[in-house]
Amino acid sequence: MRRDFNVGRSAIYAENGAAATAHPMATLAAVDVLRSGGNAVDAAVAAMALLCVIEPQATGLGGDCFAIYSKGSSGKPIGLNASGRAPAAATVDWYREHGIDEIQVETPHAVTIPGAVDGWCRLIEDHGTKSIGELLQPAIRAAEDGFIVAPRVAYDWDKLTSKLALDPNTSARFLPGGRAPKVGERHVQPELAWTLKCVAKDGRNGFYRGPVAEDIVNRLRELGGLHTMDDFDASEPTYVEPISTTYRGHQVYEIPPNGQGITALIILNVLSGFDLTDPSLSLADRVHLLAEASKAAYLRRDALIGDPTMVDVPVERLLSAEEADRIRASISLDRAGTPAPVDPFVHSDTTYLTVVDKDRNAISFINSLFSGFGSGIMGPKSGVMLQNRGTSFRIKEGHPNAIAPRKRPMHTIIPAMLGKGDTMMMPFGVMGGHFQPVGHTNVVTGMLDLGLDPQDALAAPRSFAYDGELRLEATFSDAVAQDLQDRGHKVVRQEPVGGGQAIYIDHERGTLIAGSEPRKDGCAIGY
Repeated sequence: MRRDFNVGRSAIYAENGAAATAHPMATLAAVDVLRSGGNAVDAAVAAMALLCVIEPQATGLGGDCFAIYSKGSSGKPIGLNASGRAPAAATVDWYREHGIDEIQVETPHAVTIPGAVDGWCRLIEDHGTKSIGELLQPAIRAAEDGFIVAPRVAYDWDKLTSKLALDPNTSARFLPGGRAPKVGERHVQPELAWTLKCVAKDGRNGFYRGPVAEDIVNRLRELGGLHTMDDFDASEPTYVEPISTTYRGHQVYEIPPNGQGITALIILNVLSGFDLTDPSLSLADRVHLLAEASKAAYLRRDALIGDPTMVDVPVERLLSAEEADRIRASISLDRAGTPAPVDPFVHSDTTYLTVVDKDRNAISFINSLFSGFGSGIMGPKSGVMLQNRGTSFRIKEGHPNAIAPRKRPMHTIIPAMLGKGDTMMMPFGVMGGHFQPVGHTNVVTGMLDLGLDPQDALAAPRSFAYDGELRLEATFSDAVAQDLQDRGHKVVRQEPVGGGQAIYIDHERGTLIAGSEPRKDGCAIGY
């Protein structure tokens, strides 16, 4: 499809390597690593560490990460699950005895053991070519010397002022002068620079043992948390085999549960039974079909997904043709179905990046604090903002996502990869909390059904059927909104949702085609 030069921006075409992130500085850092001889994994870790400084509302060392990695774009990719676990003392009974029936965001109980740094170090040790110490230098400089606050970062930061003010340590660092930094102002994080230097020197032990871990554990226990130094030392990422489905002759790979990637695969399985290229289908028809498939998939996610090492998750059944047929048979093109029950928590702050190098090593990489600035709790000496992944747990015995000692919660952040046969074609991902499976679906259907390139697929208007509403971005016309309202959807307008990156590998021409999210500050760069 020919690019419309009246709107948007072009995809990036390159030959030797490409990176796409949510911030220009991080994209440039990744390309610098590639041009200095590093591979895709080296570049991704350097960029992600930098994002943990310069995009602090979205991600941090106190969060988790997942990755899908393809070596040489040949054969099935591997997955890394570096999501954190609950403390060893966390049981449903303990929370009930203390009058807690729901884990709130701004509490120490929302903090699971951060898995991100462990994941970075494992990726570099097993698949990188440079040292973690070298790769953390851009992040250290940005934390120590300061960075210029970008527009979307400033916008999100300002909206979270009241949350940041709840914790005195957090407020002192992230509300200088009593307010959020404005766009174009410089912000420094000297405490975080110290922590990054500890990791640069001692690897994962610099974070999970010694003074950094002690600072975090002491603060959490001071607030009533159950965390211990043993919990931190026991942290360990896990290699997993990605799950997949076939859509229009291509394979879409996702991280298996405890992640929600299976939700995207269920949606795609349902939509595969409809011809989305049919010229008789209107835009409203396509939005409606996506909404109905999404509601069914999210219903199954909330009822069945948990840590597969502790509960039985029926992955095979959920991805079966019979399950897709069952859902498809319940969909009417004329009427909206019954909304699915949902997780009550709102969380959408994450950062995603992707890198492909000259040898066509490709990584799809995501890192998150969950809610904006996570739990809002910061280690006072380490400067580490701590995630709130524990809010996904249920205080309900027998539920797949019930909290338990060293259990991983159901996770929303999901990297993805598109392949065809044994050849990997495109690492991609879309941020946005619960929205992410729908965002993945948008990219895949936009490219494989509508012929869009990665940039246009990421920029296309977004809708999200969630919590009894059908949320439409302003880019949808009033006529489309009214059509959907007439079918029984509760239509509401929403701010731009999600953010994503993608790099398509055109193996036949030896070309990389990269796109970056226009709803964020970032960009794609290739060389």
